[in-house]
Amino acid sequence: MTTTTLPTSTFSSTRTLLTCGILAGPVFVATGVVQGLTRAGFDFTRHPASVLSNGSLGFVQITNFLVTGLLTIAAAAGIRRVLPGRWGPRLLTGYGISLLCAGVFRADPQDGFPAGTPAGPPSSISWHGTLHFAAGGIGFLALVGACFAIGSHLAPARAWYSRLSGLLFLAGFAGVASGSASPAVTLGFWAAVVVAFTWLAATSTYLLSRGEAR
Repeated sequence: MTTTTLPTSTFSSTRTLLTCGILAGPVFVATGVVQGLTRAGFDFTRHPASVLSNGSLGFVQITNFLVTGLLTIAAAAGIRRVLPGRWGPRLLTGYGISLLCAGVFRADPQDGFPAGTPAGPPSSISWHGTLHFAAGGIGFLALVGACFAIGSHLAPARAWYSRLSGLLFLAGFAGVASGSASPAVTLGFWAAVVVAFTWLAATSTYLLSRGEAR
């Protein structure tokens, strides 16, 4: 694995950036799960986290997207400081930007959420719903690419873990992109999100624990 040695003056800030990579997943997943368990009409087997941006408490999920996006962009900056490749951090930054866009462009209500919404998919897609889906699709592919690009600069076992994480996330994304409303597909995508953020946290932790930020 090739790494970059940093001046002491930048060590503290690099550690902070990599710590953002550790926090991004827990912040996003925990906030989404708590909302899913407490908001009327939400069902983990039918709804992705995006629909939580609707309703009177939609600002919570919007903020979740924005905060997680900023944490992800910060993590990408930290990884860029300690690994030689540029495409991995760039792609990860792209994913962070897509999260910001997901917060700005709200997904449409669907399949009974928020409470009172008709069952099934929306009868028509709004302009902001279209932009939300487009940003998500681009961002998800960027995340898969980041797993492969960043992994190529890590030790063999870590490299394979990065590639596997990318492939698992791609499989979860492909399931929801197919338009399937199967509970297995929806839950599979939730699991894929956890896998991806676990990879980001594990990679950031590894770089910190190895002292790569020094």
